[in-house]
Amino acid sequence: MDGFSDLPNSDKSWKAVRVRAKRNMLDKKKKEKIIAKFKTHTSDTGSSQVQVAILTEEIKDLTKHLKSHKKDFSSRRGLLKKVAERRRLLSYLKREDEKGYEKLIKDLKIKVVAPEAEEQETVEPDFIATPEAEKATEEPVA
Repeated sequence: MDGFSDLPNSDKSWKAVRVRAKRNMLDKKKKEKIIAKFKTHTSDTGSSQVQVAILTEEIKDLTKHLKSHKKDFSSRRGLLKKVAERRRLLSYLKREDEKGYEKLIKDLKIKVVAPEAEEQETVEPDFIATPEAEKATEEPVA
């Protein structure tokens, strides 16, 4: 017993799941166009630039999907994984090839948040306000 025999048309439902899963992936022609545009040499299919470009396109597709399917949390998790992977690849590319990084960011129109903007330092006051200190600074009531 496979656990699905009691479901009506279990074969059809699995086909529908596979079709939906493939819809969220890039089709072969679109992927080949991206590879052709961002490849660094003639036989390049997996350089960092190509991987970032493919991930960017997948992120756009998933974002579009999630706008209409707000409660699809598994796709949201996949989107977060793709964004994190793209961020790692971009930091590697920036470290290894600054010019290639800048060109790729410009071509893909990716908004990059500087690490300084993410980590805003908290400014500590010169003194710690205590109730006694506040009473001492208040003007006496006449």
